[in-house]
Amino acid sequence: MNISTEKKSLMVAGAITGVLSVVLVLLGNPTNMGFCIACFYRDIAGALSLHNAAVVQYARPEIIGLLLGSFLISLAKKEFKPRGGSSPALRFVISAFVMIGALVFLGCPFRMVLRLAGGDLNALVALFGFIGGIISGSLLLNKGFSLGRSYKQPEVEGGAISVVFLALLVVLLFIPSLLKFSTSGPGSLHAPIIISLAGGLVVGALAQRNRFCMAGGIRDVFLFRDATLLTGLVMVFVAALVMNLVTGNFTLGFDGQSVSHTDWLWNFLGMALVGYGSVLLGGCPLRQTILAGEGNSDSAMSVLGMLAGAAISHNFGLASSPQGSTTGGKIATILGFIVITTVALVVIQAQKKEA
Repeated sequence: MNISTEKKSLMVAGAITGVLSVVLVLLGNPTNMGFCIACFYRDIAGALSLHNAAVVQYARPEIIGLLLGSFLISLAKKEFKPRGGSSPALRFVISAFVMIGALVFLGCPFRMVLRLAGGDLNALVALFGFIGGIISGSLLLNKGFSLGRSYKQPEVEGGAISVVFLALLVVLLFIPSLLKFSTSGPGSLHAPIIISLAGGLVVGALAQRNRFCMAGGIRDVFLFRDATLLTGLVMVFVAALVMNLVTGNFTLGFDGQSVSHTDWLWNFLGMALVGYGSVLLGGCPLRQTILAGEGNSDSAMSVLGMLAGAAISHNFGLASSPQGSTTGGKIATILGFIVITTVALVVIQAQKKEA
């Protein structure tokens, strides 16, 4: 079988990412949370006092590394091209609901794959929801939904979010007293700072070079019958699965999984909301982070939306816990579908009138 160069590159990137994800867990990160974009933005929001949930407060170096890794490799490859102006306010709102859905499930698409590789069958339920959300969003794309064109912007605009996260790294390393740190719970579990940062830098660079996107892989299969991007996602799962089996970190089942709940309907719907919003944004939380590093200020707005969504989730009791989903989280998930669908239909009608 002739495998294209792009697929080979994605397979290597996915395998490295899967291995690094398990290594970070072995060195201190919570189980099946070597990387979790949603969980880590939630922890960063807590570290910045945007919420007061004491068990999820830590300025995760992995996120800083992801963004700076993308920034540095895009500069080196002359692919740093600041652009923006594509419905930033709508992106902010949709991204906030993507985060709310992720925290109802307790993980982003990245962690969903890692949880599944660790034997957590709740993640399998969520995977079906994620696929369903992506298909639903893709139908809106087929009807003409678009957040509009982006435009060339000054380099200072494109690099602003990277400077902010670089400043956060400086604070974490040299003025940690300005931040909040969990002393118990998931926020207190982490690999050494330098190793976490290095892991983020590596994965950020790999993701930038390979257009790595959890939602995009499934979207391309549905819309274009193209499984190229999906190759990377599959290899993350395979590599993490092998690593978990070798290290004895594989536990098959629904019950007793780390930072997980068995409320299957809201695992399904929470991740469906993530897929639905992500495909309309043009990428999953990981992809938005990588694009922000490349100078895309629209994706930077998505990053801010995710931080806001994390703060809202914990300030208003929307985030789930190992005991299950909350009433507020259920209401917010349904509201997310209503708001995003309404926005999409209004945009489609407006674009038809302009045409």
